[in-house]
Amino acid sequence: MTQSTGRSGQPVLPALLGRSGRGDRFAADRRRSLPAGVLRLPTIGIDIGGTKVIAGVVNGEGKIVEQLRTDTPDKSKSPKVVEDTIVELVLELADRHDVHAVGIGAAGWVDSDRSRVLFAPHLNWRDEPLREALTDRLKFPVVVENDANAAAWAEWRFGAGRGEDLLAMITLGTGIGGAVVRQGRVDRGRYGLAGEFGHMQVVPGGHRCPCGNRGCWEQYSSGNALVREARELAAAESLVAEPLLARAGGEVAAITGPLVTEAARDGDPMAVELLHDIGTWLGVGLANLAAALDPGRFVVGGGVSAAGELLLGPAKDAYRRTLTGRGFRPEAQIVPAALGNEAGLIGAADLARAVARRFRTVKRSRVERA
Repeated sequence: MTQSTGRSGQPVLPALLGRSGRGDRFAADRRRSLPAGVLRLPTIGIDIGGTKVIAGVVNGEGKIVEQLRTDTPDKSKSPKVVEDTIVELVLELADRHDVHAVGIGAAGWVDSDRSRVLFAPHLNWRDEPLREALTDRLKFPVVVENDANAAAWAEWRFGAGRGEDLLAMITLGTGIGGAVVRQGRVDRGRYGLAGEFGHMQVVPGGHRCPCGNRGCWEQYSSGNALVREARELAAAESLVAEPLLARAGGEVAAITGPLVTEAARDGDPMAVELLHDIGTWLGVGLANLAAALDPGRFVVGGGVSAAGELLLGPAKDAYRRTLTGRGFRPEAQIVPAALGNEAGLIGAADLARAVARRFRTVKRSRVERA
């Protein structure tokens, strides 16, 4: 987020951020800055991943009124094919709801104007002008946002981050996503690419990461890391992995993150240890982020966070042991996300509300499906 500065050289925040220093006040100022009635308007949020596209109508309180889900098209996942899928879902929802804007949460890099997807690892989007393409077809205002940014915004507005003026969110899924909400705004960085916390190097020369580097944080604290470790033990015919392998029907490839979490909840010592290791690495990474950002609260979401205290307990312990200046500084809270897998959809819809129009003058037509 670019800030102007006063004569003293200190940042002068935009007027809509308020002066109280509290996140709830910033949110109130932001809401007052929108046109009358816009805050109550329903908008559509879209969450696009490598395997699914979810669309939902979200009201001004962050509640999902209706939701649709479909598989991400296989047809090479070309921009046009995915775009067609989005248009189909939006028009179907718009047939039944008086919606006023669309927010897209994309798993990839989004430019600072929130208009182009610069790179999406699971889709064939390379410098793709998604906002322009969808606005032309849908006749709605469209906002494009990174999915982790959208999820963090939702948690700050409606979930576990409410009232915190410097919030860092970590999403533990296949990899690690992240985002920062600072003083009532998503901090996207200079080029829109902030929050790629999963690619901080924590082990020089460590496991190879799909990004091309070695030793990235997400290679030690993510769904992929959990499954890799569990499968390696099972493939080595370790006695401690036998109960886990039995749960998977004797098939190493059938061991998944949810299966490990289920086994840990049932008291399987190996599964508990695996989640402890993942949680420990999570705490180490959070301590590094605290040294750089000094947030008041970390919100941990994503599929792996479903393990609850089996994951967060070791993370909190490792965080306290690793935090620089420990014992002489306040410690950020570490809390689970509240909105689950729908956070990205809710956040994208709420961010779109800022560009919603109170009255639409363009009538949509079914021909736009062509």
